[in-house]
Amino acid sequence: MPVTAPTVSVVVATRDRPASLERCLTALTWQYATRLEVVVVDDGSIDAHAVRSVATRTIEASGCGAGPASTVRIVDGDGRGPAAARNLGVRAAEGEVICFTDDDCVPGPLWAQRLVDACVDGAAAAGTTVADAAAGRAAAASQLITRTLQDASLHGGLLGFAPTCNLACHADVARALPFDERFPLAAGEDRDWCARLGAAGIPLRFVPDAIVEHRPELGFAGLVHQQSRYGRGAVAFRSAEGERRLSGRAFYERLAREAAKAGPAVAALVVVAQVAGAAGAARELAGGRG
Repeated sequence: MPVTAPTVSVVVATRDRPASLERCLTALTWQYATRLEVVVVDDGSIDAHAVRSVATRTIEASGCGAGPASTVRIVDGDGRGPAAARNLGVRAAEGEVICFTDDDCVPGPLWAQRLVDACVDGAAAAGTTVADAAAGRAAAASQLITRTLQDASLHGGLLGFAPTCNLACHADVARALPFDERFPLAAGEDRDWCARLGAAGIPLRFVPDAIVEHRPELGFAGLVHQQSRYGRGAVAFRSAEGERRLSGRAFYERLAREAAKAGPAVAALVVVAQVAGAAGAARELAGGRG
């Protein structure tokens, strides 16, 4: 049969989370997309052999996925963080459209195809990310904050922000607008990329039914550490030229409403997360980067 859909690459940055990576790859190799390749960038894992073993087991268990030419391959990174790792993956990818997700995520079976369809006219696309109920309340609080930030940026079907665990664009866009490697942490680089995408006049289309289930391993201490890191990333983002502020009064009012709906336990963790984010931002400012 002739190939009519564009070749699709999925870039996954990973580091020292082989069990999570295995869940992610299992979901990706069963995507209903033509000629899907998965590019795993190992960003300096202590046990690189475990990453390769996961890729091998996933391929063997799934029969190489649903697509007629689905593959999983490994690219070695050097531990410089997710922005640099994703750029390595983009350079190695062969697809016409590149999707991004994280190693602790499980995309739904039609995720890649739905994002690809939304990119058909040169737009970028992002879907809906939900917290896996098994990940616990800290993960639910973290995802609620990220989702609220994304929802607050939505206007007329277009987004001003989307997390990189559920994102896609044409390969030429990804290469023309690489992730800023001056963001060494998993924090702020996604907001910076989306802002530069908008400044370039490229729409970021929202695809609600492109679902990714996020299963971070957080707990209370992990949530505090993560949100402190996000606060640091927010300072770096706001210090960058061409800033587009997303988290004004309307965002916090929306966040309060959504937190209340989630129940008292999750709402309390959202408050803790906001305090941790503010503390991280203050430390970053005190360090002279804002």
